[in-house]
Amino acid sequence: MNDNFDSGCLLPQKNVYLFEKWLNTTKTVDFDNKMNIREWIHGREIRGKSTFSIADVKDAFAERPSKSINTELSRQVSRGRVQSVYRGFYVIVPVQYQLKGVVPPAYYVDDLMDYVGKPYYVGLLSAAAMYGATHQRAMKTQVMTVMPRIKASGKNSFLDWNYRQEIPEAFIMKKNAEIGTLRYSGPELTVIDLVQFASHVGGYQRAATVLAELFDSLDMENVRRLMPFTTVATIQRLGYLLEHVLLRQNQADVLFQVLKTQGSWNSILLSNDQNRRADAPANRWHVNGNIDIEVDDL
Repeated sequence: MNDNFDSGCLLPQKNVYLFEKWLNTTKTVDFDNKMNIREWIHGREIRGKSTFSIADVKDAFAERPSKSINTELSRQVSRGRVQSVYRGFYVIVPVQYQLKGVVPPAYYVDDLMDYVGKPYYVGLLSAAAMYGATHQRAMKTQVMTVMPRIKASGKNSFLDWNYRQEIPEAFIMKKNAEIGTLRYSGPELTVIDLVQFASHVGGYQRAATVLAELFDSLDMENVRRLMPFTTVATIQRLGYLLEHVLLRQNQADVLFQVLKTQGSWNSILLSNDQNRRADAPANRWHVNGNIDIEVDDL
């Protein structure tokens, strides 16, 4: 039979050939990618959900193999649509950060800590900045959480993990972030942490400069209530800095009454990284001032 037209229609053999050709062509098209992860991400974004986990994607695309999902997520990361900020955890990059290509941790840290299943607060220099102590800024967002340690992730160089035994919930502040809530330490807890974890902020020289900017915000009664969450040595060092470096005599006197409730205490070094200074003047805090501290001009 030839390929002539019969009443304007192709003969059956030709129709079959064209249909089979069309069918073979469509087999190379992945129609699943039409309602794809990109559109799913957009759907979350317009519903106000700025983060997601790999498990969320796999639940939404249960019929797709893991390799295909990982490939598509990698594509979205390379295009700057999403940012991988922790193993298996992604943040959707909002328009205002797409040129920079980096989403600040304050945008997603609350969701991230929920993902890793740990309590937290933004602390140390990052918290101090929220009270106007910006003279010594942290290069990273300093997050305080509890042990065991979070496995380091090379995916995010903007978070600095710090650990304490317990989170004192009564001294945690909350505020609305761009998306969701941000938890950060109250002024008294921030001051305690800056002394207790001075090595995490660059030493007592840097800590003292930040303390000088914070003390007008302190309620010394709250410092008293924080005793179960810190060490006697921390209070000794804080008192020494208050009295002999920052010249805050009234606050030092209040803190000394707090210290007296702890009974006797041992003589300690201000800095454990330096040797004891034989000519250091004695003081009521029993702190050997073995390093010189000069507070930066504010």
